[in-house]
This record gives sequence, structure tokens and C-alpha cells, in this order.
Amino acid sequence: MNPQAEKITIIEGPPPTFELLSQDWLLGLAEGAVSYRTALTRLRTFNGPALVERCYRAWKNRRPAFLEYSSEEGQIDHVLILAARHLDLDEGQVLWLWVRLPLEVEAQMDWGEESSDREDPSGSES
Repeated sequence: MNPQAEKITIIEGPPPTFELLSQDWLLGLAEGAVSYRTALTRLRTFNGPALVERCYRAWKNRRPAFLEYSSEEGQIDHVLILAARHLDLDEGQVLWLWVRLPLEVEAQMDWGEESSDREDPSGSES
């Protein structure tokens, strides 16, 4: 990981759950010489706006932003953050992170089914 990279660290709780996405606008985020998948993870947080601002500041200065977490095996893992958004819900603040997921990281597939308890962060209707 780049020493100048910004990172958001999960300090307690289980590893994040990554959901593979099949939305058209995500194709541009996954472009590159190496094959990656784009996934979404949702994390509870106490200060979502500050975490999103850290990502935006890193990107503005042409630095990467990473999510750091402990895997099920106890190893420290990192995934590149491609986009970030925070939402204030009745249950508290949630940080939505779209990440570039290496092929070896396990993820759940989102088949585009609508769920009544999830809000579309893009603001578009399906």
C-alpha cells in the first residue's frame, strides 16, 4: 500500500461484507490492465461526513484511499476505495463504499433485486 494513501480502518467488529454489483455505471470504475470486480460495502460509523471528506481530499490530491480491515483469518487486508457516500438513517450513520475487489476476495452477488429496506445512493430509480 502506498505510504501516502489515505485509509479508513475498521477497528472492531466482523470483516465487511462485499456485494458484487451489476450496474452499468460501475463498469468504468473497474477498467484497468488487471481484472477486478467492483463491490459495495456498508459500514456503520459515528462520523460518516468526515470519512467521506478524507476520501475526497485524497482523490483531489491524486492519492488513493483504502479500506483496511481484519479478514476472517485475522490478517490485515486492504481494498481500494473507488467512491464513497454517507447516509443518515434512523439506525445511525452508514458509510457506503464502492471498492475495487481483487478476484480472490469472496463476495456476494447482487442480482439487482429491489429491497424495501435499502436506499439507492445514486438517487436513481430502477
